[in-house]
Amino acid sequence: MRRALRIRSFRVLAGAYTLNELGDWLATIALAVLVYDHTGDALATTALFISTKFLPSLLVPALSAHLERIPVARTLGALYVAEAIAFTGLALSASAFSLVVVCALAFADGTLAVTGRAVTRAATVALLEPAGVLREGNAALNVGFATMNVAGPAIAGVVVATGGSSLALVLAAALFLGLAALLLSTRGLPHGTTDDAPWRERLRGGAAYVWAHPVARPLIAAEAGLLVLFMLVMPIEVIYAKQTLRVGDAGYAALVTAWGVGLVVGSIVFARLRNRSLLGVAGVSTVAIGAAYLGMSAAPSLELACAAAVVGGTGNGVQWVAVVTALQEAVDATMQARVAGFFEAVATAMPGLGFILGGTLTAAMSPRAAFAIAGAGVLLVVAAGAFLVRRRDPQAGRLRGLGALARYQR
Repeated sequence: MRRALRIRSFRVLAGAYTLNELGDWLATIALAVLVYDHTGDALATTALFISTKFLPSLLVPALSAHLERIPVARTLGALYVAEAIAFTGLALSASAFSLVVVCALAFADGTLAVTGRAVTRAATVALLEPAGVLREGNAALNVGFATMNVAGPAIAGVVVATGGSSLALVLAAALFLGLAALLLSTRGLPHGTTDDAPWRERLRGGAAYVWAHPVARPLIAAEAGLLVLFMLVMPIEVIYAKQTLRVGDAGYAALVTAWGVGLVVGSIVFARLRNRSLLGVAGVSTVAIGAAYLGMSAAPSLELACAAAVVGGTGNGVQWVAVVTALQEAVDATMQARVAGFFEAVATAMPGLGFILGGTLTAAMSPRAAFAIAGAGVLLVVAAGAFLVRRRDPQAGRLRGLGALARYQR
């Protein structure tokens, strides 16, 4: 990863991306506690989740297309300032609570956050692909993301427990203001596209491009289905730990920690897989997640369940970044921002469907059955994808990645 991090503008971008995750965790934990403390209602918490994790997906593609012509430093700086304003409003709402106001501000922040991730991904390609270090840069982003997914909830939990939700939201606002100042003062970030078409036309062009692309459409569609299956188990892990394994809160924490450890390990593993086919890396890591879910469905003890969780987390730490990199390598430079917007929208919307399906399956059957269905579904998607790729081109397995497959077919 050092080769990518030697590029100063990318180093700043990667640092901002990592600290962005910390700010998101501060906000996520603070808002969940704030809403539940004031309402005591699971439906209110669900409304917050829909506002921050589902509805933003409807606007992100349009925003990404609208912003792609603006220099990245100005775009991310403005997005982060707007997030800081939203967090400040949320902090003030803690003393005069209104669920409608909180959900509206949370929706605004969620939309800004997902759009910022899409802009960052497109900027990463523009900075690193000419230098031939895109994989290394994505690996660096992935390590930062994985680290914050372990440390972020712990830090946020301590801040909320000791200082309350308002303090956490104020700290998040201050963090994003600092990130905005850093990015606005950074030279060397991409200047945006030169496409003069109106943003609506560019949005339609991006959708048509994804639909017709030999790699982007099947890859995004497959990842959409996989995300539903991946997230199916998220809302039932606590039930699995307490009712199925009967290990209580400490056991649930151990399961979550084991997955987080695997996530960090997986991010390091991907960083060491420079010359492997992205097609194979994505397939093997996805199989690891499916196998982990099947293992957890059958595990008779917490120890074996945690071992399976480490395997699944490791696959998780590789799979996402492998898919993102494959998509970036396959897509034309002029379309990176628009395709990233569509992909981030899918990644934001699909987990919600997984949560609903997981809760429904658990209520109708059991946590073990839900894990088994998720694992079997993941393996079926991989098997179907491998069959379709081989049928399309028997040489695909020998190519460097899905980007190479797209270029080969052209």
